Amino acid sequence: MLARPGGPADPPSVARRGRAGPARRDDDGGVTTPEQPDLPDLPTDDVERVLVLAAHPDDPEYGVGAAVARWTSEGRDVRYVLATHGEAGIAGLDPAESRELRAREQQASCAVVGVTSLELLDHPDGVLVEGPALRRDLAAAVRRHRPHLVVTLNHRETWGPGPGGAWNTADHRALGRCVLDAVADAGNAWVHRDLLAAGLEPWQGVRRTAVAGSPAATHQVDVTAHLGTAVASLREHRRYLEALSDRPVEEQARAVVALTTGAGEDLSGRGAVRFEVFG
Repeated sequence: MLARPGGPADPPSVARRGRAGPARRDDDGGVTTPEQPDLPDLPTDDVERVLVLAAHPDDPEYGVGAAVARWTSEGRDVRYVLATHGEAGIAGLDPAESRELRAREQQASCAVVGVTSLELLDHPDGVLVEGPALRRDLAAAVRRHRPHLVVTLNHRETWGPGPGGAWNTADHRALGRCVLDAVADAGNAWVHRDLLAAGLEPWQGVRRTAVAGSPAATHQVDVTAHLGTAVASLREHRRYLEALSDRPVEEQARAVVALTTGAGEDLSGRGAVRFEVFG
């Protein structure tokens, strides 16, 4: 996620970052969790490998960290590929320094949830372009890692259900839409032919693509037992969170997990990560 005041970034507060979830902030800054109907469970019985494709460091922790913690605890192989290094993400920090810092924070975050494979591509942060170049690199990632489930974040124009939701950022829209196309590209030998020449054989084994944070969610993953791990994982993005807000990092991390899982402000309720699933 981006944290640049005045730029194409997410505004520097949890309440205004454009995150969709069952919870919301009330006028006193607390978290309220209106009831939402249960959705069908996301099928994973046929899944051994999961590939999370996202735009920036910290994106997985703002949407799917708790689900990833559950999957790895069940023995599934979960890997991350991020399109950028998030170098434009911290106001006042030179991009050359920021990219190294954010990569280190993401690696530490991965370790908390049991992710051992992290790749960061070199697309420019803040100006991702939906098109063949990004699709090619994402299709290459799918062919390399050969997942059964691909996970990404909201590609739609807004966050939150109904009209008037927060506008989604350009990077997220571009990345998410390209992911949906790249899954198909990965299985077609005659698209991005240089990948075949480089030894990346087509992969048609993706059974479904799950989009976290979508306002059109169709399935969910119960993550009640993994909320604390999700908080600890997001907390590893310490420098980034410190740049977002004066609120303590722990408080920010708990608030985000509450918002994105609907578990309540004290994380004592049932938590679920909701996905729009494409088969």
